[in-house]
Amino acid sequence: MSSSAQFLNSSEAARRLGVSTKALRLYEQRGLLTPVRSAAGWRAYGPAEMSRAAEIVALRALGLSLAQVARVLWGDAGDLEPALAAHQVTLEGRARELAATVEKIRGLRTDIAQGQMPTSGELARLLGPPADLSVAFDLPWPWGGERFELRDIRALNYIIGPLGSGKTRLALRLAETLPDAAFLGLDRLAEDGAAAQARLDTDPALKARVDESLAWLVEDGAVVSKPLVALLVGLEAEGPAVLVVDLVEKGLDQAAQEALIAHLRRRGAGGRPLFLLTRSNAILDLAAVGPDESILFCPANHSPPTRVAPYPGAPGYEAVTTCLASPEVRARTEGVIAWRPQVA
Repeated sequence: MSSSAQFLNSSEAARRLGVSTKALRLYEQRGLLTPVRSAAGWRAYGPAEMSRAAEIVALRALGLSLAQVARVLWGDAGDLEPALAAHQVTLEGRARELAATVEKIRGLRTDIAQGQMPTSGELARLLGPPADLSVAFDLPWPWGGERFELRDIRALNYIIGPLGSGKTRLALRLAETLPDAAFLGLDRLAEDGAAAQARLDTDPALKARVDESLAWLVEDGAVVSKPLVALLVGLEAEGPAVLVVDLVEKGLDQAAQEALIAHLRRRGAGGRPLFLLTRSNAILDLAAVGPDESILFCPANHSPPTRVAPYPGAPGYEAVTTCLASPEVRARTEGVIAWRPQVA
């Protein structure tokens, strides 16, 4: 291997690509990607391997299965053309929206040049975040009724905080206050997910969407389980414009969590906003948080929740890291409560 600085280990490569390490291993098993090996036998990804992996990730983002990705990489464009056509339709829709916005700005500039100021609210509607992506309310107990406002709501919003910080109450209030929002609680796991299975049995369209998502997750390394199916039933159900999910990682192992968050990120900015309560660093990987994501932190001292930037040194960053643990640690400490014996 030449200069080791040019090569990344599996974790670093997966982080840069926005996929799980298990997904990289799966690409290798399917013969799509061949990492080099270090002298010690570790997988390593140089510029050529990262370029190939980025191509695979891009094809997956277009909606191709791994079998279709393989055919495209081997020179068969039959599956690529319809995927590109669908992507083109999406981009053209965005282009029309941007063109309409540009035209409105041009009109405002013309009005200003003629001495006519914009009417009240025009600039806010044009340049500000959409009204339905903002929320304001008085914080519930354990807070003291402080006013809480959240603007520029992203596609993925993580809610995190230590035990007793009020994060679940914040999530419930968000679900109650946001227009057309729903709360997906842990009751989704009741009776081993029987309610979710009953919905699948009576709703063929929902079952088709869940099966499609499961296929993606399995190809990225997840194993089908009842908790995963129950979660997907809630995520894929039609209706609410915003979904607030309690402890999204509940019942999922690390591979499923990594595949799930990669799948949710693929939706991009156009997906319906999701608020995810989590304490798992597989779900909230601070190094992988993108521009369409935000972190809401509930402090232990019940100060109002704040947004935390995902980089070291940012206010609240270290506090957020102390609330996160690996899926293995979370499973090992499930239900454990710290207790300090009193000194006689």
